[in-house]
Amino acid sequence: MKPFLFDEFDTKSAAAWKQKIQVDLKGLDYNDTLLWKTEEDIVVKPFYTAADRKALPIDLPTSSFSVCQSVFVDDEKIANSLAVDALKRGANALQFIAHKKFDPVILLKSIDLEATKLFFKLHFLDERFVENLSKHTAAATPFFQIDILGNLAESGNWYTNLKTDFSSLTRITKTTAQAICVDVSLYENAGAGCVQQLAYALSHTNEYLENLGESAIKNIHFIFSVRGNYFFEIAKLRAFRMLVKTLFKEYNQADSQVEIFVQPSMRNKTIFDYNVNMLRTTSECMSAILGGASTIANVSYDAVYHKSNEFGERIARNQLLILKEEAGFNQGQYFAEGSYYIEAVSNQLAAKGLTLFQQLEKKGGFLKLLKDGVIQQKISEKARKEQAKFDAQELRLLGSNLHANASNKMLADIELYPFVKKRNIKTLLIPITRNRLSETYEKERLEIEKKLLQKQQIKTSNG
Repeated sequence: MKPFLFDEFDTKSAAAWKQKIQVDLKGLDYNDTLLWKTEEDIVVKPFYTAADRKALPIDLPTSSFSVCQSVFVDDEKIANSLAVDALKRGANALQFIAHKKFDPVILLKSIDLEATKLFFKLHFLDERFVENLSKHTAAATPFFQIDILGNLAESGNWYTNLKTDFSSLTRITKTTAQAICVDVSLYENAGAGCVQQLAYALSHTNEYLENLGESAIKNIHFIFSVRGNYFFEIAKLRAFRMLVKTLFKEYNQADSQVEIFVQPSMRNKTIFDYNVNMLRTTSECMSAILGGASTIANVSYDAVYHKSNEFGERIARNQLLILKEEAGFNQGQYFAEGSYYIEAVSNQLAAKGLTLFQQLEKKGGFLKLLKDGVIQQKISEKARKEQAKFDAQELRLLGSNLHANASNKMLADIELYPFVKKRNIKTLLIPITRNRLSETYEKERLEIEKKLLQKQQIKTSNG
């Protein structure tokens, strides 16, 4: 038997490495010079060894991630055509997004329900409709992305009221499997940090369990967004799998499988130099895969300002297919196993997320703190700090506040309003608002572009 490839090299302890580094620093302090600490007090060291490994068990998916195509349901025939085409081109999961009731017979025509993973993201609460849809799609055992607490957090209002919404959800869970969703993507897209996302996800989940009982665990699944901090996003998803299992264990349901549906964040996506968005989503999809996402639905590079279109959707889907079928990421959920750095960050995120969760519960839990505006305030504080860094160019987005292309004109290409819309409706509580970092910058550029266009039009009209 041949010796192990690296047996010829002497092993060095962490203390020996640190001693060598201290000599090279020539008197500078190791901790002050080389230890990097994030705003959430996650410490990153310059090197890691086996001594840093405190691997905690993570219940990762046993099968490869599903490639999901998101389809908006307005006209059932059009949505069906788009869904069938996506499946023919490599997707094996579908997310139907609807703001009103639809005919499932038309929508799901020619779709193999047994072979397709289905998600229904309904922006309304109708228990009879969900029950009928569940019966029609029983062969697929779909996931219903119903999140009454998430709707309250984002809209500022219940669908009807607290009692009615929880009563409806309770009745839905009695007839429909996988009908409770915890949408953590709202907090990320609003500017929450990794630790906040983990803590809010646990508190959000625990609110459902306290109101609906431990039997609800088998119905719960999750939506996450990932952004550009590659290794931290991997660690975030892995940390959540550790934490949610710990929570489920408290309810004697530790064996429950955890479904995590992941999409790239919109917070760092830009209008100008929009092709860079493809680089961002590729990196983010890789983070999702290595983090152990069950299902990934990529977003189009032009989703910020364009209506859904064949080219953008095809590119987004093919990014995932290339990663899965050509780049060797088919079983990527296991690739981070044994990475001392990722494991160290995962454990730190999990520990801090658990501590913050415990603090939230001591103060009354998720719903109380949401009603009191505490959750909104904490996310807003984190978002403002991040926005200030972007404005000061300490945090950079290529093509926006870094290497901006002045000749890039976008005014004529905008089909969708790409900025936060002002709302003039009365709400029970302060809504949590999704917003992008580059919005103010883009508004200024578009306004300059508009004025130049007006000058040119006046000049042309005057001959």
